[in-house]
Amino acid sequence: MCVSMDQAEFSGTTLYAGRLRHDVHGLVHVLGYQNTAVNLADGPNAMLLHLPARRMSRANFPSVGRSSDVLHRMVDAVRPVAAGARSDIAWMGWDDGERIEVFDHDIYTVLLATDPTLLHAALARVPPHRRPRLNPLLLEFYADHYPGYPIAVCCFDNTEAEQAKPLLMWYEPMFPDRLTLPALDCHTGEPPDLKGKVSADHWVLYGTDEAPAGWGEPVGYPPRMRHELRGFLPDTVMGTYFGERPLPNGDFVLPHEDLLAGRLNRIRRLPPSRPSPSLPSPSSLPSSNPSSGPSPS
Repeated sequence: MCVSMDQAEFSGTTLYAGRLRHDVHGLVHVLGYQNTAVNLADGPNAMLLHLPARRMSRANFPSVGRSSDVLHRMVDAVRPVAAGARSDIAWMGWDDGERIEVFDHDIYTVLLATDPTLLHAALARVPPHRRPRLNPLLLEFYADHYPGYPIAVCCFDNTEAEQAKPLLMWYEPMFPDRLTLPALDCHTGEPPDLKGKVSADHWVLYGTDEAPAGWGEPVGYPPRMRHELRGFLPDTVMGTYFGERPLPNGDFVLPHEDLLAGRLNRIRRLPPSRPSPSLPSPSSLPSSNPSSGPSPS
């Protein structure tokens, strides 16, 4: 699940989408992302995430610090498993009037751009051992299909499967009343095939601060979690595992009203489209019972 700049494998993906009214930032969405990455390219590689945000900067990436098992704990809440790890973020600075930012996060060096056509300007700031070849066709694909979306390019060069620590980010959403998880899939370095189906191996988790009493499952966070991080995380979550059948290529989308009602069967996979407030009629996806999914790895 995700798009790579060259040949790669990604597995054990966990995605989290949350909606909350933050004490400082107002109504925001929160995205959590974690997977196991294997670089199959001859040199450095990168994965790309398009973000349904009105704007992004390095300030939108809170450090998980020592709470690097936060997404594992959410999976624990819907199906108990073992979890644990550590994490931190080191900022490397930004340029081009804050339209491009570069920072280290675990196995990644992340380029965050307001426009994919600006990425080449910041590539020299990526350490040589993580500096990928930027496929112009892929960058054109994002410019054409996701106009106005910030793009995060997560550069890496690990040749063995390695559990990356979680990416966590918050933002003012383009669509406040729908929760969107970037899940477009292609691991060849070429533009994704929007007409085909793709394999799945990931948990999809949701949270909202408007959840009614008895909604979802409580999450057991570590007692010494930083207050800043805890302010972006839900008390309870709902989730489901996708992995039994191929899915249409695209993003996971769920209206907030369906989330409040616990209707995870309304999750849809949507291909790229111009920003629009409307959604097509719901269609069911072949999700698994959370109690039968695999452990996050």
